[in-house]
Amino acid sequence: MPELPEVETTCRGIAPHIESHRISKVTIRNPKLRWPIPKDIKKTLQGEQVHQIYRRAKYLLFKCDSGTLIIHLGMSGHLQIVDDNKTVAKHDHADFQFDNGLILRYTDPRRFGAILWTDDDINQHTLFKNLGPEPLSDKFNSDYLFKAAKGRRVTIKTFIMNGNNVVGVGNIYANEALFLAKIHPKTAAGKLDRKQYEKLVTAIKLVLDKAISAGGTTLKDFRKSDGKPGYFAQQLSVYGREHQPCTQCSSDIVQYKEAQRATYFCPQCQIL
Repeated sequence: MPELPEVETTCRGIAPHIESHRISKVTIRNPKLRWPIPKDIKKTLQGEQVHQIYRRAKYLLFKCDSGTLIIHLGMSGHLQIVDDNKTVAKHDHADFQFDNGLILRYTDPRRFGAILWTDDDINQHTLFKNLGPEPLSDKFNSDYLFKAAKGRRVTIKTFIMNGNNVVGVGNIYANEALFLAKIHPKTAAGKLDRKQYEKLVTAIKLVLDKAISAGGTTLKDFRKSDGKPGYFAQQLSVYGREHQPCTQCSSDIVQYKEAQRATYFCPQCQIL
């Protein structure tokens, strides 16, 4: 599933090709995604200029003249900039053609993604109004997270993966950040002190920054590829490394399930 770094890399990859350009044509081949694509979206987007493309959580937002196009990549979706002669494949569900001749193509084999439109304040949209701060923003700091976690009994891993507390810290990056901060994933969120939250916030920002940088190496070839950034190209310390030696102490990495998600940690470096 595309995580925040992959969505951010996608955003940076497509923006230079279509920002400031107008949508000349919209083709919908299959409207049945996670939520049905609005029936009037072809008419709505006709002639709209895309002024800005940016990311909020794992959503891509296209700020247009009269509203905002919202795209979510779901479990298996990706976006690709193609020329108008590119052959359409089985799971290419939507095309957005621009006045420069380029097409933004949405592909999603499992169809868990979304293509939506709103002409209201995006911050008041039901998908965004209750979201927590962006993890790489100044609003996400140790004081904020410490106060938000006060009295909470939920595990720290579940806490930082909750988008109401902070957006975009998916399973892989939660595992990696907790390892870097030397915090056991089962620790109750309310039990951590300020110093531990300082380490955790720093770790989350560092892990995400590294992941974005790793994905960013694909930007120069974005149009030549299939539109997929270099997912998880960065070196992972614990995720997916069950029974392998810890990079810090050589103890075996342990894996267990939490909320149906695989959780990895070092029992020596991350003591409960």
